[in-house]
Amino acid sequence: MTRHLIRLREWERVRIGEGHLTPTRADALLAAARASDLGGEEGTRILVHAGSQIATRQVVGLISAGDCQLEILPKIDGVESDAGVRDRLVHMLAEVYDLPVATGAAAALGEQNDTLLERLIRLFADRLIDAARAGLPRRYQQREEDLPTLRGRLAIMRQFTALATDPTRLACRYDELSRDIPLNRIMKAAVTRLRALARGAETQRRLGELAFAYDDVASIGRRSLPWSQLHLDRSDRRWRPLIDLARLLLGDRFQTTSAGKEEGTALLFEMHVLFEAYIARVLARELLGTGLRVVAQGGLRFCLTELDGDGRLGKDRFQTRPDILIKRGEVVVAIIDTKWKRLSPRIDDAKQGVSQVDVYQMIAYGRLYDCSNLILLYPWHSEIDADDEPQRYAVRGGSDTLSIVTVDVARSGREAGRQVAAALTALDIGN
Repeated sequence: MTRHLIRLREWERVRIGEGHLTPTRADALLAAARASDLGGEEGTRILVHAGSQIATRQVVGLISAGDCQLEILPKIDGVESDAGVRDRLVHMLAEVYDLPVATGAAAALGEQNDTLLERLIRLFADRLIDAARAGLPRRYQQREEDLPTLRGRLAIMRQFTALATDPTRLACRYDELSRDIPLNRIMKAAVTRLRALARGAETQRRLGELAFAYDDVASIGRRSLPWSQLHLDRSDRRWRPLIDLARLLLGDRFQTTSAGKEEGTALLFEMHVLFEAYIARVLARELLGTGLRVVAQGGLRFCLTELDGDGRLGKDRFQTRPDILIKRGEVVVAIIDTKWKRLSPRIDDAKQGVSQVDVYQMIAYGRLYDCSNLILLYPWHSEIDADDEPQRYAVRGGSDTLSIVTVDVARSGREAGRQVAAALTALDIGN
């Protein structure tokens, strides 16, 4: 079946009836958004039906429904082409999910005019072929079989019960080197699923080769895959990036959506969550060896504790989870809260569009975690002048400071990590 591809950026609108977006396809895409776990109530966290238009929100990725695919890409300043934005998105995903994207391979991926899903499928197929050529892993597995001659050890109990009246068979228990192991079963499941979804002829060919290579491995349903049985030794470490990619492509992040008679697929990511995780990863790498460490989604301190009628402390309430804590030892020396939204130039808005709620939250974090260095971190864009950043404020009534900092996500992960680390260096975080 020919699939008609529609490409939009986050927070973009398209008129129903324009291009490939017929009313029927618009309804199918909206239904798929409602069926997705990320869709929220009525799917409006992904797509909104706005009269004669549909509008994207802050979720990016791919939705497939019927004969239509909708690819939603993030807005990344400094990168104009869809291929370039998709390349940056793949890099962000690679950082967060430990995907096997090398610099040279990423450049090759960037030249392809494929969807995000097709990129990831091709990446998986290429890396799995490379790994399979070095040999599929094998393990000794215990077998029990009734044979005419002894192999391994005799299973005495079975021999003198089930086979007591059959002198021609021996109950054998032996170890056999086998490729039918949890790791290979997971890889085969990924190959099988992706083979049904891949569009490119070359990708299909590679997945066909892989299906043949895994022919003697048992097929298992996606819900029954033996993730908990994975045990990698030193010789299997090269498989770790592939396992992470397979987990992404087989996990709940990549869903089959059913809405009415239409069945499709959705591979979606919330940009604010991805941005936060990306910054935590690249910053943690940049801070190695400095004595500072990153704690993502940690802290977990409570704002309030109940008091009974006698003033005795009761249950804690309103737990906090700052995006990123920077620690030296066990001391919190900086708190970073990431915001995937565009700052306004100061010439247009002296507050640069920073939300008062975000400011209040950061002041509360400073109090709860006894930390004086607070940072709100936003993606950089070209309308931000050099005079606009970094902006630093003193918090009234104490020694805390709040800095407004931006990071250029169009750059490499290493450069992004250096940008954020430089903002930390500018603060007096102690020794």
